[in-house]
Amino acid sequence: MTTARPAETAAQDSAGPNTSLARHTVGLAGVLFQSVTFMAPGGAVATSLAVGALYAGGALPLSVLLTMIAAIVIAASIAQLARHLPSAGSIYTYPAQGLHPIVGFLVGWGYALITGLVGPIVNLLIGYFVGTILNTEFGWNFKAMWLVFMLLSAALTALLGYRGVKIGTRFGIALGAFEILIFVLLSFWLLAHAAPGGLTFSVFTLKYATVKGFKGAPGLIAGSIYVFLAFVGFEAAAPLAEEARDPRRTVPRAVLLSCLIIGVIYLFTTVAAAAYVGPAHLQTYGGLDGGSPWILFARQLWGWGWVIVFLAVINSFFANGNSALIASTRTWYAMGRIKLLPQAFERTSRKYSSPTVGVAAQTLLTLVIALPLALGYGPATAFQLLATILTAVMLGIYIIINISSIGYYLRKQRAEFNWFLHLVLPAVGALILIPVLAAAVGVGSSVLKFVSPLPYPISEAGLAVGIWFVIGLGYLSYLLVKHPRRIKEMEEVFD
Repeated sequence: MTTARPAETAAQDSAGPNTSLARHTVGLAGVLFQSVTFMAPGGAVATSLAVGALYAGGALPLSVLLTMIAAIVIAASIAQLARHLPSAGSIYTYPAQGLHPIVGFLVGWGYALITGLVGPIVNLLIGYFVGTILNTEFGWNFKAMWLVFMLLSAALTALLGYRGVKIGTRFGIALGAFEILIFVLLSFWLLAHAAPGGLTFSVFTLKYATVKGFKGAPGLIAGSIYVFLAFVGFEAAAPLAEEARDPRRTVPRAVLLSCLIIGVIYLFTTVAAAAYVGPAHLQTYGGLDGGSPWILFARQLWGWGWVIVFLAVINSFFANGNSALIASTRTWYAMGRIKLLPQAFERTSRKYSSPTVGVAAQTLLTLVIALPLALGYGPATAFQLLATILTAVMLGIYIIINISSIGYYLRKQRAEFNWFLHLVLPAVGALILIPVLAAAVGVGSSVLKFVSPLPYPISEAGLAVGIWFVIGLGYLSYLLVKHPRRIKEMEEVFD
């Protein structure tokens, strides 16, 4: 269903608030790097994949390969849906059309949470990394520095987001290209200095999955939680559909290309890291205590060149925050437009056509989520907890989007239905995510013997996700009784 904006809404009264996005202004490069920078390849290699090594050990490259295959399957489903449903509310519109508007609401409710969490996560990480370096190099107070730089990052991201999607996506292209270049170059250096016997195809088996408590398949699956976190974001091109040029072609290409390109980079960097330290020792380089192992690698191989890698990591986090703000505010904008969120979220800047209330809300989330968690558990643990919540919700969303692709092409595009592309592939994509989702939310270990629980407080991620969706179900019940039309409008595409 495609719906034109009503004339009284589309042509805003000069005295009223602006509610229009900058339509059809972003080309393929901008849409592609919206997904690339949301995935934050430099930051993901330095943090998410490093944490994944704590569980997968030397089998981390295998975890990356399997996750990449799963991510490409999901990207294919999103691309198929994006061909017909270009909408700022894309992530919830797909299941609303393919399955039912109630399912669309629950997906939108979950996506509204996780896109809101990315800002707090990356701002926290910027503060943590800058604070760590300033403390290590100059003895400055760690706590004061991470607080200051976390808040500074949030303020700068908000300013960039306010200036509009065109400058935001151009910024993303520049930042994304820089971080990719630096980490690919450092990976070549790691390979050139590989440990004896370090470069081996055994990293694509379970031979080096030897972490205590996570040996074999449990380590592979637990590691995949954080590897999936590194891939989360390839779908972020979809909420730009109303601002992209020729969105029915641009968005599908951006989703698939970003997943493939960044997946190859993740494979290359993890193989290089395993070769450099030796696959049997990769676990000991996992985690974020004192920063990232990649900064240590740069110190060892590039001397003072480690500063360039540090800047690339910070650059990656900032670019991630910028693209997350673009995705979250467009999703909230679309939900405000149909009054699932307060209608104020539909309000945009008259000068820059940016969702001003959404920008302010995203900035506020850093204060109310990241700050207390970091003060309570420390920045590194707070990151793992928030990251696990984010990954768990996105895994559920990815499963539903795969199923939605089946439903949409069976029910509404039967003439285009392809049994492999619209049935087998999405069904397999949904099934292979279930064990990783079970590990992330801490359930199913009694049935799925290859799933091991995560340590506390990260194990509380499932509780946090459950509370959020209980609130969502309560709100859904209210809407179904009082405003059922708003749920139905999740199917609409404002093209």
